[in-house]
Amino acid sequence: METQNTDQGPDRTDEQQWRVQFDADVVFANGGGLQTQDFRLDVPGPDLGDDELAELLVRHLGLLMVDTVRISGRRTLREPHKGGQGTGGAASRTAARRTVDLSHRIRHGMVTYPGLPAPEIGDHLTRAASRDHYAPGTEFHIGRISMVANTGTYLDSPFHRFGDAPDLAGLPLAGLVDLDGLVVRVDGAPGRAVDRNALLPYPVTGRAVLIHTGWDRHWGTDAYGAGGHPFLTAQGAAWLAEQRPALVGIDSLNIDDTDDGARPAHTTLLAAGIPVVEHLRGLEQLPVDGFRFHAAPPAVEGMGTFPVRAYAVLQGEEE
Repeated sequence: METQNTDQGPDRTDEQQWRVQFDADVVFANGGGLQTQDFRLDVPGPDLGDDELAELLVRHLGLLMVDTVRISGRRTLREPHKGGQGTGGAASRTAARRTVDLSHRIRHGMVTYPGLPAPEIGDHLTRAASRDHYAPGTEFHIGRISMVANTGTYLDSPFHRFGDAPDLAGLPLAGLVDLDGLVVRVDGAPGRAVDRNALLPYPVTGRAVLIHTGWDRHWGTDAYGAGGHPFLTAQGAAWLAEQRPALVGIDSLNIDDTDDGARPAHTTLLAAGIPVVEHLRGLEQLPVDGFRFHAAPPAVEGMGTFPVRAYAVLQGEEE
């Protein structure tokens, strides 16, 4: 099976360019499979392993929800590269510019994470009491809120995990707002673990990578925090850290498996300086790409986590 890049570039005939011809048996996590025979693919050199070749195949074809790839019958060929297909999803077009709220509302007494205290929202200065301070007919309200930082939809800075790392005030604003957004859809996949194979088809570098699990449908119910939520595996987090996204978000209770006290996803991403946004909602409203993502917390010194008003902006076609 021969593939070609439709974007023709200069003719490259360097004798040191290599391709591999092989058979592949691909099994998908949501059922079904794909088989190829005598598939040829550009490779960077003749010593590529089967796992690396499988990763190139997944990226080249833009395959989603891959479970396993078995390579057989491989043959290395010294011949000019043909060019690889891009793996990014086509940007969804909308009729007009649209803003999508991706945050949960914070309410008095709400539960975000089992065992953490609920926010207490009340008055510092009531409207009635304020009338003594202002001219007749003029009144104001000053509210008061007491809450832990991990309330609602919130962002974790590296300081959340590491005491000598940047706190909320130390995060550059450019890394939190107006980011090129990308949705990784795993809603409906069997199993809880989001592994690197689910991420491989996507160009994630420099982008806000939002993992859509659908767990937000349980928000406000006992099921949300009762266990069994989807999470990012240690291998998936390690791959993301290597690819350097700007930010990683998830619409689940925790980006880690809460049965794992080592918290490998938090540890790996935050050690790499990649902020994490948890408890997102509404990711089903977004296309795979073609939107801008924003999630900036207040610049609080000495704190690692704080709620954000996360949202996406979709830009439609000009008339």
